[in-house]
Amino acid sequence: MKLPESNAPSLFDRPTLARHRARAQDDALFLHRAAVDEVEDRLSMVNKTFTAPAIVTPFAHIWRDVLPDAEVVADDDVLALTPGAHDLVIHAMALHWANDPVGQLIQCHRALRPDGLLLAVCLGGETLHELRAAVGQAEVEVSGGLSPRIAPMAELRDLGGLLQRAGLALPVADSARLTAEYRDLIHLMHDLRAMGETNSLSGRMKHPTRRQIFARAQQVYADHFTTPQGRLAATFELICLTGWSPDDSQQKPLRPGSAQARLADALGTKEGKLSN
Repeated sequence: MKLPESNAPSLFDRPTLARHRARAQDDALFLHRAAVDEVEDRLSMVNKTFTAPAIVTPFAHIWRDVLPDAEVVADDDVLALTPGAHDLVIHAMALHWANDPVGQLIQCHRALRPDGLLLAVCLGGETLHELRAAVGQAEVEVSGGLSPRIAPMAELRDLGGLLQRAGLALPVADSARLTAEYRDLIHLMHDLRAMGETNSLSGRMKHPTRRQIFARAQQVYADHFTTPQGRLAATFELICLTGWSPDDSQQKPLRPGSAQARLADALGTKEGKLSN
């Protein structure tokens, strides 16, 4: 499957991202395991048995025991998915690193059979908002400007709109927030490194950050985002997207004016006119 070529510059440096993921530590991948819980919870509410699942993930071993028979592929720009081969596709914790997130969802849609389900879990806009604020303020104060350090992440409503743009039916987007606690800024940054989630922006600075920036960021963070126990709070927003490959068997919304009964009758009230 060949996607249309784009002349737009890539937001993310994918080779750098691959290097970051290669040094990730299994015991730090708690966000991916939280994504597993989210997916299992949603699948438990679907009255359907899936026999040909596929999973798009940078960490295949996380999903090994969840769907043992699933085809597992990497989140490359072009996904190694066979069109129409699957009744379930899970896009797991990778959409926030995609240079073309709509293209990723379109490819997943193409891989689905009619009435197949797509489940995508990724990080959303509230993720690390404390770190963004602290480092941003510190950098402005110390160096007089801002540099790209933390990847921009889409808001819930925007991600929900991507499902429709990808041609999926019955789209639903919701989110769950997790809060982790850290001793200090260095502890948080070490954890992000161990997750493989550190800066992979194409426009990132290529030289070391001044120590004064980190020292000031630690102070700002501690002043505004500490727990009652004096630790730094870090928010991670998991966004879950669900959509179905269109099929004639699916429920369709009624056309306006097609109701067979009046709302007033159903409520046992009388209709009245609105007055200004």
